[in-house]
Amino acid sequence: MALELVTLRCLKDNYAYLLHGDEGTILIDAPEADPILNELTARGWSLDAILLTHHHADHIDGVPRIVAETGARVIGNGADAARLPPLDQPVEAGERISMLGEPVEVIDVSGHTIGHLAFHFPRSAYAFTADSLMAIGCGRLFEGDADMMWDSLSRLDALPGETLICSGHDYCAANGAFALSVDAENQALRARLDAVQRAEQPCAPATLDEERATNPFLRVAALRDSLGMPNSRDADVFRRLREMKDKF
Repeated sequence: MALELVTLRCLKDNYAYLLHGDEGTILIDAPEADPILNELTARGWSLDAILLTHHHADHIDGVPRIVAETGARVIGNGADAARLPPLDQPVEAGERISMLGEPVEVIDVSGHTIGHLAFHFPRSAYAFTADSLMAIGCGRLFEGDADMMWDSLSRLDALPGETLICSGHDYCAANGAFALSVDAENQALRARLDAVQRAEQPCAPATLDEERATNPFLRVAALRDSLGMPNSRDADVFRRLREMKDKF
C-alpha cells in the first residue's frame, strides 16, 4: 500500500507534503511552520524527518521551529549544506536511502538552483520535484542553464508515467496561460485547465503522464515545428520556451 500523502498549502502559493506510514511521518520542504505543525497536531502524528529539496527561503524557513517542536532530523544535499539548515543526514545525488520502510532515489535536478534534489519513492509512485518539474511548467533558471535543466527534466521524464509529481508551487494560472499560448490546440491541456477551474481536480500533484500530455516543457518534440526550430536540439527548444515564459 502506498504511503499516505497530505498536500499542504503554505505561504501564498507554496506546497509542502507530509508522507505517513506504519513507520512514521516525514515532511518534504518546510515553507512555514504553522500549517505543518497544525496538520501534524490535527492528525496526531509525530514527525521523524524533513527532506529538503533546495536552499530557497520559501522551502526551508519553517525548519528551525519545526525541528524545535518535533525533534525531526533534517536531510538534504550535503554538497549544498552551507546554504541549508543544519543537516543531520547529508545525502548526494544518485544515492538511494530508506524512508518509512521504502527505498528513496535521490535525483539531481539542478537548474533552478545548483544542487536542487528531487526525491522519488518508486514503491508508492511519488516524486517530490519542488521547483524543477512543476505543474504545467518548470522552475526559473536562477543558477543553472537550459542544458542543465533539460537534463534534469529528462531524468524526471524517464520515471514511470503513473508517478505522482509533487511540485513546489501552485502557479497553475500563469503556467496554464503560457502553455495555451504555445500549445493552443492541445485538448488534454484545455481539459486539465477546465477541470482545475471547476475545482474538480487540483493543479498539483498530477501524474507524470498528465504532465507529459500538458506541460510545454516536456513537449518540446511536439512544439519544435510551431516554434520554427524543426532541426534544433531538444535543449535549445527548451531554452526558447523558457525564455518565452520568462517574458510572458
